[in-house]
Amino acid sequence: MHIGILTGGGDVPGLNACIRSVTLSADDLGWRVTGFKRGWEGVMAIDPSDPASIAANTVKLDREAVRGIDRTGGTILHTSRLDPRTRPEGDGTGHVLNVLDRLGVDAMVTLGGDGTLRFSAHLAGQGVRIISVPKTMDNDVFGTDYCIGFSTAVSRSVEAINALRTTVASHERIGVIELFGRRSGETALLSGHLAQVDRTIISEVPADLDRLLPLIAEDKASNPSGYAMLVVSEGARIAGEDGPRDGDIAKSSAQRGDGRIGDRLGRAITSRLGSGVVIQELAYLMRAGEPDAMDRMVGLAFGALAVQLLQRGEHGRMVALRHGNYTHVPADALLSGEKIVDVEALYDPERYRARLLKVEGMPMFLY
Repeated sequence: MHIGILTGGGDVPGLNACIRSVTLSADDLGWRVTGFKRGWEGVMAIDPSDPASIAANTVKLDREAVRGIDRTGGTILHTSRLDPRTRPEGDGTGHVLNVLDRLGVDAMVTLGGDGTLRFSAHLAGQGVRIISVPKTMDNDVFGTDYCIGFSTAVSRSVEAINALRTTVASHERIGVIELFGRRSGETALLSGHLAQVDRTIISEVPADLDRLLPLIAEDKASNPSGYAMLVVSEGARIAGEDGPRDGDIAKSSAQRGDGRIGDRLGRAITSRLGSGVVIQELAYLMRAGEPDAMDRMVGLAFGALAVQLLQRGEHGRMVALRHGNYTHVPADALLSGEKIVDVEALYDPERYRARLLKVEGMPMFLY
């Protein structure tokens, strides 16, 4: 069997561990693996009749090619956010199908977030043998409790938040730390909880300044070191304001200018409380560097499971973790709902803090 593999969307730590696992598992079966560079963009750039374009956009993956890559972050295959159906020149699904057919690819393993996996589900509906692997530091792919990259993002965030305490305390200010999380505030919720910050604003609950600001002022006043810490999801909104639209949030930091929620909260704190602020957007640092043990382990396991499914003749599936167990669901499962924080169970919207009403019997990450 000839397997194709690609990574799409934002990079996260653990992708290379999964690529290595797929390659080694396939090699053990005597199968061939081809990596497509830059996600679906690389597939679209291939002219099957032009060997040069094939060479520029693919890479042969064997045991030597993936040696040691599990210890590194990012993706050796590079990535893009292209959905071939949304190109200005029209739907590119036909071109993708032609490329896979002409290159003799029998099955695809696609590593990505919501956008990449939506197109994967579309291809599965076209008859392509495909296994999807969910990854995103926001952990917001519906159908799985866990996505590659989430644990490392939380670990990086907790480390950075705790490190920032020294400078925020030294200047007796209020720290506003903005984390990635467009539609789901789970990364901010867990990072804020584990770092034991004073307040956390998540994407699911608008921040009422008339309630939040007195709370954060009291947090600062009651702290012997004279400071307070506030964590906020990038997709959070201030009550009564429209805030940045999804399209604005999707832009890079440079493109978004001063529309970020962290900046707007910081200005409100200074204006209404008269307190100095330290505003820090962690952004890409959350997914920079090598994966932690959890993401390395899940990446290796997801990769092995993807190949095992293909070996059994199963396809059109997404590997997943459900209730602490490795499993798989239909590739289009992510289209069936939205994965966001269960506010009633896990968050106190009056106090802007994590609320763990029930712990016994819950999975490790409190889904």
